[in-house]
Amino acid sequence: MQTLGLAESTPRTDGRLKSLFWPSIQTGADVDYLGAQGYWLCTLFAITGFVFLVATGHPIAGVAAFLLYYLSGVGIRERSRFAAAITFVFSLTELLTNPGVLKVLFVALMLSNLRATWIASGWKPESEESALPPRLNETFADRIADRFPQWLWPKVRILYYVFSICFALLLAIGLLWTRISQDMAH
Repeated sequence: MQTLGLAESTPRTDGRLKSLFWPSIQTGADVDYLGAQGYWLCTLFAITGFVFLVATGHPIAGVAAFLLYYLSGVGIRERSRFAAAITFVFSLTELLTNPGVLKVLFVALMLSNLRATWIASGWKPESEESALPPRLNETFADRIADRFPQWLWPKVRILYYVFSICFALLLAIGLLWTRISQDMAH
């Protein structure tokens, strides 16, 4: 594997912390790494949100949040600017409606993710060294982060756009309704 340049440990130009909060792209390996990083972040947030919402007695909201964040992660893995923007907008809305220290970190990660996806979506390799690395299929994690999004995104992309827009509208209506209810109570 190493002689073919297909090693999983393809060197990145940024350290892990810098790639989380202020990524840059200099090689095709950076593009691939940032896409996978965005996918795993969104998957982690999808699972966390689902568990939290189900534990607090909101299973339908938990499923909706899981689908929104997980499918956003799939879109981010495939360099969708829309998916990255949706995750940032929803995380920012969540922070503004219910502030918290962890939510500030979450919004910062999603802003960084949006920036990385925006840069990666325009990546045009001009040389052989800057070409995107092949997506691996050797381990379970490879199949989940590399192959599955590549297979799933074309099938659910349009449905995701409709779902996320409807979710945004429902969220806006809910926030407006809450605001009107609070004003009427005072």
